[in-house]
Amino acid sequence: MQERRQKIVEFVNRLGTVSFSQLKAAFPEVSEMTLRTDLKALDEERRLVRVHGGAKSVEVVVGTDDFLPRRSLRAAPEKAQIARRALTLLRPDMTIYLDSGSTTTALARLIPDERYQIFTSSLSCVSELLRLTQARVFLPGGFVNRYSQSLCGVHPVQFISQVNFDLAFIGTTSFSEKSGFSCGMEEEAQLKRAVIAQSERSYVLMDAGKVGLKSAFTFAALDDIDGIVSDDALPEEVAAACRTRDKQVLCSG
Repeated sequence: MQERRQKIVEFVNRLGTVSFSQLKAAFPEVSEMTLRTDLKALDEERRLVRVHGGAKSVEVVVGTDDFLPRRSLRAAPEKAQIARRALTLLRPDMTIYLDSGSTTTALARLIPDERYQIFTSSLSCVSELLRLTQARVFLPGGFVNRYSQSLCGVHPVQFISQVNFDLAFIGTTSFSEKSGFSCGMEEEAQLKRAVIAQSERSYVLMDAGKVGLKSAFTFAALDDIDGIVSDDALPEEVAAACRTRDKQVLCSG
């Protein structure tokens, strides 16, 4: 029993958020009643969090900025869809900002070799952008956040405050109607605010699994950005809130 429950925890942690149907498919030899009992016990042990229709990783619920390689495995198909949709906003000769995160890294992987000025604090984005020959890539200084593999602190904020961006792609750890877009580190939040302030247009790249969560530091509300790029599971109430504010919503569906 303990071995089975440990495998359930590992499965939920790997995906971040899972439905009960996903659990049944992953553990076909286990009855529904036993799975529900396991989820109840694991929730009581605080090893995962039961939600309506499934379960979430504790790290996802509390909004912890987990290590980037682990986040990259969560909702990977959705993040690839979001990256392809975000790509449609690019035009040659733009000055662009790429935030840190697994979804922005997926976007960096797809950016064509054309004339851009690309600024990023993300080491993983830089790694993907090294293949480009026509783009100029700028990396501000700062200390390394080992979780997000990015640079942050006062130096990148000062540097960014002198650059005017045509377009910025911002990552987020969490989003809720009350708390807005939030992340787990104050320095990251400060940098995101600075980028949004310097951008003609800013879009948050966010898979639907981040909706309804809250992290420690809010960096923007819906009114502060120009749109959301998400997957086709984005809740209708979020899309409606964007439309009410004349914000653009780009979904893969």
